[in-house]
Amino acid sequence: MKPILWITCKLPEEIVEPLKSWADVREWPTVEVNMPHEKLEEIIQEADILWTIMDNRVSRELLQTAKNLKLICNLAVGYNNIDVEAAKELGIAVTNTPGVLTETTADLAFTLMLITARRIIEAADEVRNGDWTYWGVNHLAGRDVHGATLGIIGMGRIGEALAQRAKGFNMEVLYHNRRRKPQAEEAYGFSYRELDALLQESDYVVVLTPMTPETKGLIGKRELQLMKNTSILINVARGGIVQEDALYDALKNGEIWAAGTDVFVQEPVSTSHPLLTLKNFVALPHIGSATLRTRKEMMEMNIESMHDYLEGNPIRHRVV
Repeated sequence: MKPILWITCKLPEEIVEPLKSWADVREWPTVEVNMPHEKLEEIIQEADILWTIMDNRVSRELLQTAKNLKLICNLAVGYNNIDVEAAKELGIAVTNTPGVLTETTADLAFTLMLITARRIIEAADEVRNGDWTYWGVNHLAGRDVHGATLGIIGMGRIGEALAQRAKGFNMEVLYHNRRRKPQAEEAYGFSYRELDALLQESDYVVVLTPMTPETKGLIGKRELQLMKNTSILINVARGGIVQEDALYDALKNGEIWAAGTDVFVQEPVSTSHPLLTLKNFVALPHIGSATLRTRKEMMEMNIESMHDYLEGNPIRHRVV
């Protein structure tokens, strides 16, 4: 019998159709609504292979109900949505999509810096809404990006790619990381700082660290107060690394100048979220890797992992 492959989101037909030659493919039918957790609880009991997205919370309790599950392929580089320790204990392999989205996500991070600094959303809305009635010296004036100091929290592959882009804007690049990277410092000309110093010195702070128990809530009231009142915070990592209530207070009280984020603690974010009431806050719907080419390559990496498992080969892109 073919293994049961459950796909928890709607994927392009050209990706799914070839899978049917070797798997009993069962797929969530709509792109407009993500699979609810109640459905995930149901389908995990019959799946041999589970193809997940970051919206799926795969806990220890959920994994313990899986009768036949041997492989989880997560369509993301991050995998904090899966209890990987529990999966390891239960003999369930977990894979992700490292590397392939590095450049695309760095593009998005730099884009978010630019549109937040130059107040692009406010400006575009003014034109679209018919509110552009005059030209003023400081009307919608933003902050320069070129020549500013960029502080990167989490200097992995995406951080290094972002630092390279920043050099094209003649930015000074600082970074904070779990481990120093002297070779990268020499190659790219950026400098290490302890977290507090980075926050104090940077005009732009970009959060790129993975979500771990150590980084959850890493940027809160104290950290935001260390930043300049002219500085901008950007988060393209995971919601929860930045404490949203503290960020709201800092923006509303002028403790920092602006912020932009591609991620929230609860996604999709509610339109009643307090941060969305602030003009100096830019929100995107978690599109860091969302280009057609990158998403296709991510799906192909997951399929490589599935083929490895089925053929009894070492599983590529394996987390545990």
